[in-house]
Amino acid sequence: MSRRLISSGSPFEKIAGYSRAVVDGDLCFVAGTTGYDPVTKVLPEDVAEQTRNCFKTIAIALKEGGFEMADLVRATYYVTDAKDFDAVFAVCGETLGDIRPAATIVAVSALYKPEMKVEIEVTAKRRSA
Repeated sequence: MSRRLISSGSPFEKIAGYSRAVVDGDLCFVAGTTGYDPVTKVLPEDVAEQTRNCFKTIAIALKEGGFEMADLVRATYYVTDAKDFDAVFAVCGETLGDIRPAATIVAVSALYKPEMKVEIEVTAKRRSA
């Protein structure tokens, strides 16, 4: 299987030189994903809602690449305020349940825009039958 680029349709992907996701063989690498609603493109203020939106966008990219959330093997969470870790963790638990990918959470000083509170990147591996 050849390398395949997955786009969300955002013009920013071309400007910044990245893809929403890259599928290479049985692996799918989803780029850092912020909390904009994937349909309305609105960024909620609440970090939990931003986190839910991150996962919605990630699920869309995975599906387009032929993967499912259950295929996640790695996740990295970037959060602008360590006080928000528990709210992010709660959404991770409700979204990922028993999938439980290897994960890292890091407090960062800032993301691309000041209103962004969380960014998530993941790697998925297609399960063999």
